[in-house]
Amino acid sequence: MSFKVNLHFHTADDPRDTVAYSFEEAIERAARLGFHALALSCHERVISKEHYVTHAAARGILLIPGVERDIEGRHVVILNVDRSIEQVATFTELARYKSLHPDIFILAPHPYFPGDSSLMELFKPHIALFDAVELSWFYAKHFNPFNRRAERVAKTHHLPVISTSDTHDLRWLDTNYALVDAEEKTSASLFRALREGRFRNVSLPRSFMREILPLAGRILCERMLRFVKRKSGAPMRRPT
Repeated sequence: MSFKVNLHFHTADDPRDTVAYSFEEAIERAARLGFHALALSCHERVISKEHYVTHAAARGILLIPGVERDIEGRHVVILNVDRSIEQVATFTELARYKSLHPDIFILAPHPYFPGDSSLMELFKPHIALFDAVELSWFYAKHFNPFNRRAERVAKTHHLPVISTSDTHDLRWLDTNYALVDAEEKTSASLFRALREGRFRNVSLPRSFMREILPLAGRILCERMLRFVKRKSGAPMRRPT
C-alpha cells in the first residue's frame, strides 16, 4: 500500500518556534489532504499526549512521536521516541541511545541549510547514526545548492533522501512529503520501507523572490546580530 507521510512536523506545542496553528488544526488539515502518517517533531521536547494519538487515529492518521533535538548544538530529528531522548545531548549519547532503542529512526534535517543549527561539518563524522537525509523545502527551480550537497553525501553513504515540509505553515503541508510503499501503517513498516528505498518524493520548488530570498535575508541578519552580541558580551536571545 502507498502511504502519504510527513516526517518533520511542528505545531503550536513547540517550545522554541512560533507556530500559529494548533495540533488539532493541523490534524484536520492533514486528514483533508489525505495524509496517513505524521511525525510530530517539535524542538527539544517530545509532545506525548495520549489524546493527540487518539485524535489523529480517529482521522486515519498514525502519529509518530518525535523530536528535533539539539545534539552538540545541531538539529537532529529523532522519531519513535519517548521523553528519555530529552536527556541526550551529544552524538556519543545518541549512538548509545540508538543501540538501546533500535526501533528509532534518525533523520538529518536540512544538513547544509545556511544556519548555525544545521549539521554542516558534523554530518559526515557521525553519518553512521543516520537512517535518512531530509530533502529540504528550501529551494527554487534554479537555486538548490543545499539539497544538492546533501544528496551527494547521501548517495555516497547509501542513505535515502526523504522529502518533508518541516511544517511551520500549513500552506506548505501538501507541497513536500513522501509516498511510502509499506505493508502496513505502522512506524516499523514505514521505516523499513524508507530504509529500503520503497518511496517516492513529492517536492515543489519555492519562489526565489517571494520565499527563498526574504528568508535568506532574515537568516543573514540573525547571524550578524548574534555575532555583534557575542563581540559585545551582551546576552543572546534566540530570534522568534
